[in-house]
Amino acid sequence: MIRAENVSVTYPNGTRALAPTTLCVAPGSFIVLLGPSGAGKSTLLRCFNGLVRPSEGRVLDAEGADLARPRVLRAHRRATGMVFQQHQLIGRVSVLGNVLTGRLGYHSGLRTLLPFGAAEKRLALEALERVGLLDKALERADRLSGGQQQRVGIARALVQRPRLILADEPVASLDPATALRVMELLHGICRADGLTAIVSLHQVDLARRFGERIVGLAAGRVVFDGPAEALDEAAIARIYGAPPAPAPSPEEVFA
Repeated sequence: MIRAENVSVTYPNGTRALAPTTLCVAPGSFIVLLGPSGAGKSTLLRCFNGLVRPSEGRVLDAEGADLARPRVLRAHRRATGMVFQQHQLIGRVSVLGNVLTGRLGYHSGLRTLLPFGAAEKRLALEALERVGLLDKALERADRLSGGQQQRVGIARALVQRPRLILADEPVASLDPATALRVMELLHGICRADGLTAIVSLHQVDLARRFGERIVGLAAGRVVFDGPAEALDEAAIARIYGAPPAPAPSPEEVFA
């Protein structure tokens, strides 16, 4: 289990991105953080990897240790794969080279100056095979489509041998068909490997399809927390705001 206890975040400019929030994530679960832009999804998700430090509260790893401790945070990050919205690949580097960057956390600073060994290259190639891109291993990353680049990002996370996957709006920049394929791939791998996953999304249909548990946020607060089947229209209205009233008909205007 990983746990956020009364975590709140206020940025240096005074913006309160996240109100005090407590969230427990069970091992092997696939959780979707759902909400509009600015709701606090990315802030909460990044707290789970120390990319955003809580202004108040604390985040505990699977062993109950506080991520505020540097040694705990380093170990936690090695076991946590991150998938980003904009892929965060090095365009001029090969696909294989990008995937191998997922192993950097296992090496000291000086060791990273040396080539990766055969065993780690095999891990990277196996990860690429799992996402269907083994034939692209030696191509430059910037020659791939958006969907292919996101699959490289998933392979890079897998090569860490993670226990936890954090995916921050992983399909926001993809067309609907490609987004569905990427989510199917990510969900299938997490289920097959027994990985815990926290994925932020703003697409209600994808949240319902893949989220075993959906946590809805609005204005930095959790306003829904439950299974996909409980995400009804009332819950969606709390997350996204009530839909605007329909415009009156001419008959109503002149009645």
